[in-house]
Amino acid sequence: MQVRMADLGSQYRRIRDELEPMLLEVLASGRYILGEHVQALEDEVAQACNARFAVGVSSGTDALKLTLRAVGIQPGDEVITTPFTFVSTTEVIVQLGATPVFVDIEPETYNLDPNLVEAAITPRTRAILPVSLYGQSAEMRALRQIADRYGLWLIEDAAQAIGARHYEEPIGAFAHAATLSFFPTKNLGAAGDAGMVITNDEQIARKVRSLRVHGMNSAYYYEDIGYTARLDEIQAVILRVKMRHLREWTERRRYHATLYRTLLADAPVQLPCARPYNYHVYHQFTVRVACRDELRTHLMQRGVESAVYYPLPLHLQPAYRFLGYSVGDFPCAERAASEVLSLPIHSELTEDQIALVAQSIWEFTQQEALAV
Repeated sequence: MQVRMADLGSQYRRIRDELEPMLLEVLASGRYILGEHVQALEDEVAQACNARFAVGVSSGTDALKLTLRAVGIQPGDEVITTPFTFVSTTEVIVQLGATPVFVDIEPETYNLDPNLVEAAITPRTRAILPVSLYGQSAEMRALRQIADRYGLWLIEDAAQAIGARHYEEPIGAFAHAATLSFFPTKNLGAAGDAGMVITNDEQIARKVRSLRVHGMNSAYYYEDIGYTARLDEIQAVILRVKMRHLREWTERRRYHATLYRTLLADAPVQLPCARPYNYHVYHQFTVRVACRDELRTHLMQRGVESAVYYPLPLHLQPAYRFLGYSVGDFPCAERAASEVLSLPIHSELTEDQIALVAQSIWEFTQQEALAV
């Protein structure tokens, strides 16, 4: 038995009869960029997130970049964020000429620690950019209180968290804007790159709509230096079909998380923390163990895939040496990077596969105990 981190082929076969006629309809229409399906998808995502506006763009990275541009982030500004995230979170800050200012994470959730944010605020700070990592909301309510107190923008990187809730509110509810990624392996994934910005701020929405088409405000009249960051119709129609199944797929992920918790309840591994006021959508089921690399090798030998998100925090990456950080600056992020391991959690898993994963972990931990 093989257990993969994602099984997009099986997912496609489940929805093929719904999907293929709509794809052929798009191809026959001759309208491939920013057409009716993009508009419909924007409306559906906005409704699902209880937001006034949703703007489809070409990737989650572009969603971040255009949002930061829309709120006026520019050279010389500082943006407070986490060092324990995918690189695009900070990449876009640097690309705009601003400086990422890192704050350590909570060791339980791996999200930005709100108790450390105020100490990092300077006269140059313009925004706070938390990440709702692994499918669980960051402490958005607390962060919004800080942002309001200091007059800062709060932008939520919700690339991994569509469908998540925080104090019963959907992603983006506490932020000025939130960004989504529809990378194929996300809970709601396209067949290529795609992303979205959700907001209740009309000016942010209008600016992002302009920036995604070269800064254009009407045909061939340009108010900004913009980008080619449009969402295409084929990706939009794929996402519209998958949206119909998202709630079911999310509940499957949550059920799989419950199975893991039952089967690994007494195992010497740290299971994911799910705060009681959060609705966790389990983009990843991430355990923590000191001998992570050895466990990963053991799982591979049993036919079980796993992944490390992320093996080196951003402040220690060669690309960010210019920021001047060093080992020891963010100990929670550094320790997490050496211990976290994500297990298969996708909606296509079977109970037998989950049992195999758990059994393989138990085998490893018993071997380790005997070795000691």
